[in-house]
Amino acid sequence: MHLADLDKKIIAHLQGDLPLCRAPYAAVAKEAGISEEELLQKIADYLAAGILRRMGTILRHHLAGFTANAMCGWSVPPERVEEVGRLFAAFPQASHVYQRPTYPDWPYNILTMLHGRTDAELELTAREMSVSARISDYTLLHSMREFKKTSMNYFAG
Repeated sequence: MHLADLDKKIIAHLQGDLPLCRAPYAAVAKEAGISEEELLQKIADYLAAGILRRMGTILRHHLAGFTANAMCGWSVPPERVEEVGRLFAAFPQASHVYQRPTYPDWPYNILTMLHGRTDAELELTAREMSVSARISDYTLLHSMREFKKTSMNYFAG
């Protein structure tokens, strides 16, 4: 797919922060000079052509009031990965749920990023998730510091 100037303009707006409003895609479309429907169709076209693989969000957890964060590794039987992953994703304290390969010294095939106000709150959440999923083999890795989070930048806005 050839990228026209409009495509580059749209991508430039999508690669940064979306506006914090009720209709962020409408706001991006307005900036690009097209309708929201046209923007959504362009995004679908980019996905279909492989130009855009995914859209993601970055949670700036400290700004959102979450001062405690931890990655929790779970050892889940392979036949239950889908079920448990969906269960964990339903917890509001979990912003990310990933399936990952295991290694001899790392048996955890599901990772969840948990957010809370205290480490004790995170430990309670992990226990609740453990009971809910009937998974007792897990480890909680508390965040020590936050690294700068940035998006890819392909075209200037």
